[in-house]
Amino acid sequence: MDKFTQLTGVAAPLPIINVDTDMIIPKDYLKTIKRTGLGTGLFAEMRYNEDGSENPDFVLNKPAYRKAQILVAGDNFGCGSSREHAPWALLDFGIRCVISTSFADIFYNNCFKNGILPIRVSQENLDKLMDDAQRGSNATVSIDLEALTIKGPDGGTISFEIDEFRRYCMLNGLDDIGLTMEKASKIDSFEASNAQARPWA
Repeated sequence: MDKFTQLTGVAAPLPIINVDTDMIIPKDYLKTIKRTGLGTGLFAEMRYNEDGSENPDFVLNKPAYRKAQILVAGDNFGCGSSREHAPWALLDFGIRCVISTSFADIFYNNCFKNGILPIRVSQENLDKLMDDAQRGSNATVSIDLEALTIKGPDGGTISFEIDEFRRYCMLNGLDDIGLTMEKASKIDSFEASNAQARPWA
């Protein structure tokens, strides 16, 4: 998993509440267990017309937001089913950070496991960030996970909080496997001593 320390990028506004995982990645795209290639299906029902052409009105199809790395979204983002394909699709598109007032618990946890930083802010601060994001290509936002700050295009700063363990994992690029591998020497030592003590095992 890639480390997340600082991120500066275009923020795309998605002022919709209760965006569920089926909206993030429709069920038609769930046939794969690969984490790559799902970016094309991200928000597919909103991004594409019935004939498969792009919907020019959807935010991620607008030239200013095609390479957005940050998503500023409405309340209760990621609700619905527990599909891990949702953060996979966001990450494959290029989204590394989602900012909202609240997230569904399973989606929130899945984000950390896949290198996406979900940030909770107050409604007042979300309104400010949504306004910043609506500026198009000038909507450059800087996230500093070490300092726990969000800096808007005008230099205004918003502080946020995050669980210290999750922060440690993101800063060091550690998913569940990475955390286990940090203990590799202790695991090897245990296996060696266990093999001597219980050679029949």
